Amino acid sequence: MSNKVEEILALCKEKDVRMIDFKTVDLQGRWHHITIPAERFCEDTLKYGIGFDGSNFGYASVEKSDMVFVPDPDTAQLDPFTEIPTLSMTGDVMVIDEPENRRFGQYARSVTKRAEEYMRETGIADKMVVGPEFEFYLFDSVSFENKPNKASFEVDAAEAEWNTGEKTYGAAEGYQIAHHDGYHAALPQDTTYDLRNDICLKMADWGVAVKYHHHEVGGPGQLEVEVEPESLTEMADKTMVTKYIIKNVSAQAGKTATFMPKPIHGEAGSGMHVHIWLWKDGKPLFYDEKGYSSLSDTAIYFIGGLLKHAASICAITNPSTNSFKRLVPGFEAPVTIGYATANRSSIIRIPAYAKTPAQKRFELRNPDATCNPYYAYAAILMAGLDGIQNKIDPHANGWGPYDFNLFNLSEEDKKRITGLPKSLGEALDALEADHDYLTAGGVFPEELIRNWIKLKRAEVEEISRIPTPAEFQRYYTL
Repeated sequence: MSNKVEEILALCKEKDVRMIDFKTVDLQGRWHHITIPAERFCEDTLKYGIGFDGSNFGYASVEKSDMVFVPDPDTAQLDPFTEIPTLSMTGDVMVIDEPENRRFGQYARSVTKRAEEYMRETGIADKMVVGPEFEFYLFDSVSFENKPNKASFEVDAAEAEWNTGEKTYGAAEGYQIAHHDGYHAALPQDTTYDLRNDICLKMADWGVAVKYHHHEVGGPGQLEVEVEPESLTEMADKTMVTKYIIKNVSAQAGKTATFMPKPIHGEAGSGMHVHIWLWKDGKPLFYDEKGYSSLSDTAIYFIGGLLKHAASICAITNPSTNSFKRLVPGFEAPVTIGYATANRSSIIRIPAYAKTPAQKRFELRNPDATCNPYYAYAAILMAGLDGIQNKIDPHANGWGPYDFNLFNLSEEDKKRITGLPKSLGEALDALEADHDYLTAGGVFPEELIRNWIKLKRAEVEEISRIPTPAEFQRYYTL
């Protein structure tokens, strides 16, 4: 431990760091932080941590609210958004106990770590690797309000086709992007190219390797950054970092970024597709040249677990009421519980171009970035492990492979295919009925599941009671 402290202090001296910032994640998946002067960092900081009131983070109060945050020095990176040179770390939350503090089981990072431990205990694999794709909208302005006598929101982007008749005097003037026509748009239509470069360079400086970035389908500023895959807890940490960097680079440029799945009616929604691999003893487990789409039985059973539990997983991977405004037909968003090769209309797509053993994988397409990534990645792993342990065959269960466009089926054929939940309420019902696979091995504490369902049901009920402008338009004159 003393070596770690010395390394941190040496880095602080080299970079003239004056402050050390500790970032923790709440139940919903938002970062909070507390900062100390760099000279106060010592061995006790790593051993005993920093005390705080955990009741303000949304976790169930089954434990005492006095907790300690213990930083993970391996996550230390310079924060590029502070005036005073600042070193940033995330870490773990512990419950105060005797003789030693213990890991708080409900804390998001604890769940991800326990999921990885449980995976190794099963003997199935020693490493799960995930590679998310981050889709988001970048707007020039946003405003919203919910008052007893007024409810509204407004977003704007110079790139949007609704601005072709306005004097924008910006780079987009005359080059606005048509509805649903932004995929891989080039300069001068792609007005955010330099900003994305800045985002990706800052991500690389923070240790997040970028695969590529581009403009997405949504004309009014939808963008994507895809990162290189990492193991579960590390990628959950880097997911938080990625969202932090995207939001702050955008803010510095006078713009605003959102990961809301469906901020604009009628435009493409933003997902967070997750590519998945399993490894053991340095060897990939998902490849078999004789299997369907060159997938091994292990991969097929993992898919079976994901599809069996797809409805309940949605309560964790798609945890907002807005999430289900994205999961509708016609916008390249998955709505069908099934798997296929090179098919974006099923929730599991097997990339046809991934041909080598190390590349062989599949992606889960329903998640979005309103999720808490620690819970989401852990839930995906637990569903997959359940599928492998119980040899859940997706083909035998009628979940595919669907090697055809699921959006163009007849109404009769659609009735024979199982769909995702149509609302957060439906997903929560599914989670309440189906979560034993999550609590296996003590990965998701039962109290956490109950608290999550209670919290999210309250959100659903609150939002359902609020009148909307669309309701005024439809019902005011009746």
